[in-house]
Order: sequence, then C-alpha cells, then structure tokens
Amino acid sequence: MSIKERVFKKESLDRYLSEDGKFNKTLSAKDLISMGIGAVIGTGIFILPGTVAALHSGPAITISFVIAALVCSTAAMCYAEFSSALPIAGSAYSFGNVVFGEIVGWFLGWALILEYMLSVAAVSTGFSAYFNSLLAGFGIHLPKAITGPFDPANGTFINLPAVLIVLFIAYVLSRGLRTSMTINSIVVVIKIAIIILFLLVGMFYVKPANWDPFMPFGTKGVLVGAAQVFFAYLGFDVVASSAAEVKEPAKNMPRGIIGTLAICTLLYILVSIVLTGMISYTKLNVADPVSFALYAVKQNWVAGIISVSALAGMFTMMVTMVYSSSRLIYSIGRDGLLPKFLGQINEKTKTPEKSMLIVTVIIALTGGFFSLNQLTNLVNIGTLLAFMFVSLGVLPLRKRKDIPNKDGFKVPFYPVLPIISAILCAVMLAQLSLETWTAAFVWFAVGMVIYFSYGIKHSKINE
Repeated sequence: MSIKERVFKKESLDRYLSEDGKFNKTLSAKDLISMGIGAVIGTGIFILPGTVAALHSGPAITISFVIAALVCSTAAMCYAEFSSALPIAGSAYSFGNVVFGEIVGWFLGWALILEYMLSVAAVSTGFSAYFNSLLAGFGIHLPKAITGPFDPANGTFINLPAVLIVLFIAYVLSRGLRTSMTINSIVVVIKIAIIILFLLVGMFYVKPANWDPFMPFGTKGVLVGAAQVFFAYLGFDVVASSAAEVKEPAKNMPRGIIGTLAICTLLYILVSIVLTGMISYTKLNVADPVSFALYAVKQNWVAGIISVSALAGMFTMMVTMVYSSSRLIYSIGRDGLLPKFLGQINEKTKTPEKSMLIVTVIIALTGGFFSLNQLTNLVNIGTLLAFMFVSLGVLPLRKRKDIPNKDGFKVPFYPVLPIISAILCAVMLAQLSLETWTAAFVWFAVGMVIYFSYGIKHSKINE
C-alpha cells in the first residue's frame, strides 16, 4: 500500500458504532437545543447588536443577522445530514475519517482541538473578569496576584477564578451526562429569561425615530455587518459531537441543530430591534451597549441583572465546549491517533474520564497563565474549515451504499446547497487576517508532525 493510499484509507463505520455503543443514549432533541443555545448565545448577544449597528449596519443589523443565519443554516443542514447518517462521537473529525480518509479526519480533528479548547480558555478569562466585577459590587476584592495571567511585571501570577470555573465544570460533567445537562438546561433557562426581561422592559422605551435612517451605511454596510455577526452563530456544530449519546439520532440530531439555529436567530433579531429602537445606533459603539441603553433610560436594576446573564452565558458555553472537547479527544484516542487510554470509557459513569482529565488540565493551565487576546481568531479558522469539509462531505456521503440514511434528514437542493455552503465558508475564511493564517499554519504543521511521527503508526486502521 502506498503512503497516499494509507493516509486516505477510510475508517469503518461499524467499528465506530460498536465502540461508541458504550455510551448511554440519554439525550433528547430538547437537550440538544439547550446545549446548542448554551454554546451559541453568550455575552455576544449583549455586545454585537450594538457595536456592529454603530459601525456597519445601523438599525438594519436585523437584516445582517438574517443573512448570517441563512449562510450558517447551509452548513447546519449539512451537519444535520451527517449526524443523522453517522450517529457517532467526534463530529467533523469522525465524519472526515469515514468519508474522506484518515489524514483529512486528523486535519479536522486538529482544527477542532484548537477551536474547542482555545474558546473555552478565552471565555474562562472573560468569566473571571465578570466574576471579579460582580464581587467588587459587594465590596469584595480578590488579590491582584490571582486575577490575571502570568505577568510578574504587572503583579499577576495566575487567573485563579478562570482555573476554578473550568475545574468545576469538569467535575459536573464527570458526574454523568444527565446531571450536567440538567444543570446546563437550568442555566440556559435563566439566561433566556434575562434576555426576555430586557426585551419586555426595553420595548416600552422604543422610539421608531431611532430606526430612521434604517440603512445608513447602505447595502454594503449590511453585508459587512453580516460577515461580522456570522461568528455569533458558531457553536451549533458542537451539538454534532454528542451524536453517540442521543436517543433516535436520525430524528433528534436534525431537530437539535436546526432548532438551535432558529431560536438563536430569533433572539438575536429581537434584541437588535429593541436595542436600536431604544437609543440611536450612533451611540452604541461601546463595550456594553445593552447596559448602556438601559442606563440611558434609567433602568439601572435591569442593567445590573445583565451582568448575571453574561456569567450564565459564559458558563453554559464552557459546559458545552468542555463536553465537546472531551468527546473529540476520546474519538481521536479511540482511533489510536493519540494515546489509546484517551479513548477509554468509564464503565460506571459511561463518560470518557481520561480524555476529560487531559482536556481540563490543558484548558485550566491555558486560561490561568496565558493572555489569549491574540489567539481567539484561530477559533474561527478551525470552525470554518470544519464547516467547509462537512459541507463538501455530503457529496460522497450521499453516494455511499454502506451508510443507510433512509429515515434521516437530507440536505435539500442536493448537490447545489452543500457546494454553496462550502463556497460561503471559503469566502468567510478569506476575510481572516494574514497574521491569523500564519499562526494557523504553524498549528497545522505541528499537527502533521504528530500524525506522521505517532498517529499513522498507532492507528487502528493498521489492524
């Protein structure tokens, strides 16, 4: 077998189904939507509608969100078909292994490791900042030395709140998926309740005059705004990583993925309408536009509650991403491309505890000791590459006779829609900076070194 034939050899779906069968199938469509909303709706819902409206779209930010949702929905439908046909752990990594071959699967897995872990580490530092601000409101001030990255020159050595929240989330997830999903669902309900509170209070202060002009930056501004808010939807793809633990995946996976996108789009649009109606878009280029608007109409108590929603938003996002990270690392370990102990499932809790431990340690150390401001754009590259390959992957998936998907979801307007989805993802990738691409190149180069020095030798495909 040539090296080309070897690296593009495809994984066996039957082996995946057999090994992933050790998971408890406990998740319903409702659980998946809760997980998806937890990942997608974070602090961005209280920031993006204001700042993008001020700089790019004006009140037409609502149209920008609709356009971004339509773009995202093309990839979402491709994920829905894959998850319905291949109810296995690992999301795009495992999908790539089955339809493209091992090296493409590894490439996507390496991209997703970057997306999942880096995003949680970055959000943990944001959670720490909000938490410290909340404590300060009660007159409690943590020592400076334990509230920032390792930077002795500025008097900080570890971001302890960031480390502790990651450890707490890992503990909750280790108790079993049912328990962690219950906690996640409760916090998601609190988060949505606070968003609805803002809408109910804010609607009484809406002045239609603030919506005129509706498109001050023209059509170009609306499209630029759509590109900016596109990243607000990233996160629904993590729902696909739970496919091995879902009841009736052929029905529930599409409902979970598409339902997440529909609900999140509605919430983004409603917040945008009320926010730009409360105060002129020209005044919304601030760090906290929703709180700014509430203070402007003398609703200080609601503005205070918004900070609680911010914490709730970051908490649910981290729960979902830590969960997805552990399933991703489990999947790669299951295939032997990383040490095989990572692919083991605890017989008692039915969770991949060893992969969870590794994920927790890496994220906690990254969030606790490093400043991540320059690295968060790498999250977008990992996500968009996964979107693009999953979209293209629908083409060979549909032709596979050994992968029945009779009752599952199928992307409409095949093969046009998957191709359009891939092209749109490529366009979004082209918007990222050269600096971001350079850092990504280094990351993928390291990944290829690991694959050819370790993964290809220990892969279960060799068996």
